[in-house]
Amino acid sequence: MGVLIYWFFATSKDITIGPVAVTSTVVGSIILDVQSIYPDIPGPQIALSIAIISGSIIVFMGLARLGFIVDFIPLPAITAFMVGSSITICSGQVKGLLGETASFSTNAPAYQIIIDTLKSLPTAQGYDAAMGVTALFTLYALRGACNYGARKHQRFSKLFFFLGALRTVFVIVFFAVISFAVNFHRHANPAFALVGNVPRGFEHAGVPVLTGDVIKLFLPKLPACVIVLLIEHIAVSKSFGRVNNYTIDPSQELIAIGVTNLLGPFVGAYPATGAFSRSAIQAKSGARSPFAGIITACVVLIAMYALTPGLYYIPKASLSGVIIHAVGDLIVPPNTIYQFWLISPLDAVIFAVGLIVAIVSTIPNSIYATVCVSVAVLLFRHAKAPGHFLGQTWVNDKDAQRPLFLPLDEADANPAIKFENPRPGVFLYRFSEGFNYPNANHYSDALVQMISKSTRQTNVEVYAKKGDRPWNDPVSSNTDDLHLPILRAIILDFSAVNNVDVTCVQNLMDVRKQLDRRSVPVAVQWHFANIKNRWTKRALCAAGFGSSPSTGNQEMASTDVNGQIPNSNREGPSDIEMAGTTGVSLPSNPCDHKVEAEGKQSGASSLEPSIFGNRTRPFFHVDLAAALHSVDVYLAANPEE
Repeated sequence: MGVLIYWFFATSKDITIGPVAVTSTVVGSIILDVQSIYPDIPGPQIALSIAIISGSIIVFMGLARLGFIVDFIPLPAITAFMVGSSITICSGQVKGLLGETASFSTNAPAYQIIIDTLKSLPTAQGYDAAMGVTALFTLYALRGACNYGARKHQRFSKLFFFLGALRTVFVIVFFAVISFAVNFHRHANPAFALVGNVPRGFEHAGVPVLTGDVIKLFLPKLPACVIVLLIEHIAVSKSFGRVNNYTIDPSQELIAIGVTNLLGPFVGAYPATGAFSRSAIQAKSGARSPFAGIITACVVLIAMYALTPGLYYIPKASLSGVIIHAVGDLIVPPNTIYQFWLISPLDAVIFAVGLIVAIVSTIPNSIYATVCVSVAVLLFRHAKAPGHFLGQTWVNDKDAQRPLFLPLDEADANPAIKFENPRPGVFLYRFSEGFNYPNANHYSDALVQMISKSTRQTNVEVYAKKGDRPWNDPVSSNTDDLHLPILRAIILDFSAVNNVDVTCVQNLMDVRKQLDRRSVPVAVQWHFANIKNRWTKRALCAAGFGSSPSTGNQEMASTDVNGQIPNSNREGPSDIEMAGTTGVSLPSNPCDHKVEAEGKQSGASSLEPSIFGNRTRPFFHVDLAAALHSVDVYLAANPEE
């Protein structure tokens, strides 16, 4: 059903939808949980119910364009899930591979299955073990030979690929022929376990039976099934899209999966999703459009009606070997885990957590654990994102100089270049990872703490007795901080900030009040640089930011791009004259960006000064250099503060 429907909704030419081992394991565990309470309900009915409910959820997600949700599941979580699933499936198939007759559950946690399998080794059957182990060895030998041939003779690499892809068919047919020769006259007592009768065609087609009691039982485990369906399909489709140079639409892919699982139960199908091995064969076969799925569907239909009698003699041990070989490739090599550790040690820890939970518990619990740990790490990184106080230096660029701003605590900077606070009492602060309610207090605490250490308080309150001072008042003796400057201005770099919320803006207002009390009667100026979002500007304006705190002084800091105060607002000496009289050293044209007027009128100069931004909000600047120059102009004009 998957390959028959997928082409109509598809955005990938290579994907083939069908049953996969990991999904089958998750569905099987859900069926066993339900049957432990309702043993009379047949497994196929539960599987069909799971397919319909999960398909409905995925269709809704696709129609709501929620395909981006898959991006919230990181690669270490997916890798841990795949490796844990592979180990669980392989450990459960070893019993059949060796023909062990001991009675133990292969649906227990992987570690328990491994222990029980080792304990039951004396019950292994020789003929079954021979058919299983030799089949597994043959599969790996054929794969190694085909890979070697493809490397040695690259002209025939495509031929060797198809020979390698057909190794499973060859092994099944080969051992089925051996089984037929051995057991043809031993139907009642075969030498080893056989698959037996396989239903032909669509014998179980019909309207699925859904009951509320059954749905209530598997509903808590349904998220794990949905996540598995999404992860496998989107991961496979994106990987083939990168290889073959096309882009998929995740939301459209969700619709394809959902519709497949909605309609599949009417012909007896259980949950299905995109499969890597089948998709790889279709891609190598030269598929040019999703319509190739129709050809695949026709081949499957012929096999369902014509080849099912030949499946009777397939040895169960050989089939277990085929399954182990198929899912064994999902186990990543140790080098991949080492790369995780080199790139991000926390991701390696997330992988280890997911793998351990998958082995000692269940695959759904592994999914939940890795997703929860990943979200917790993401939130912690966001909440504890470190802000940085910036220092300034100058870089020679041919005949001109340009300012360079880097964190004062930069660990890997050139030690020969000194970054210092640009001006006494002026602080540049950069947000490193957004500015929202989770990290607002963390940022503001770091900002206030650093400024309190680096500036002196002007309104030191005198107490009659030492005991009158509150226990939390950090004020020391009046002479301890006389060498420190007074806080004059704060420049916030919003280059990493996209949106702000009420919590962080209120936090910023509280910090402003706190620092204003510290520097009374000096009015602390708050400048903002690199604001890209107009809604962020709107929020800051609503909180009273963007203009001078002194009445009638808004235009004082409004400088044109040539570094000059507009003529209409100039009173007194020029910037250069003020710099000479006050001792403030202004950089030579740090924001020297003249804009040539497009439509020159009669008598107008060819170069006219222009202002970036709104004159009514002069403390919003295009970059840090413009903000710092605006502060320099203010300090030069108001040295007495």
